[in-house]
Amino acid sequence: MKVLIINGPNLNLLGTREPEIYGNVSMETYMDNLKSEFQTHELSYYQSNIEGELINRLQQDDFDAVVINPGAFTHYSYAIADCLKNIRKPKVEVHISNIYKREEFRQKSVTAANTDAVLSGFGMDGYRLAILSLK
Repeated sequence: MKVLIINGPNLNLLGTREPEIYGNVSMETYMDNLKSEFQTHELSYYQSNIEGELINRLQQDDFDAVVINPGAFTHYSYAIADCLKNIRKPKVEVHISNIYKREEFRQKSVTAANTDAVLSGFGMDGYRLAILSLK
């Protein structure tokens, strides 16, 4: 299975960004761990701080499933929500922190309705759990 893991804005700073919330492991290091664990999967990773670049990547349609952490776009990107709506493959939304324990504006996801599942608050392990859930 070809799984695209896609991260939105500021998630390029994982490992150094607010470690009390996001931990101290970079996504690159975590991807190495995921690739070791899921050797029967082809995992690819893409991150951008630019909404349109994320949409362009999702529209390439070269994957069997997607695990997406839209970052701040979660809360207001109807463009990404529309893009996800048109992908007819398994999709899991992941949030490292528990968005329901954070600021009120972070407690609403406009993208979640267009995914098959949402994992929130499992730390970086949310990505691993999302891959496990894919069929």
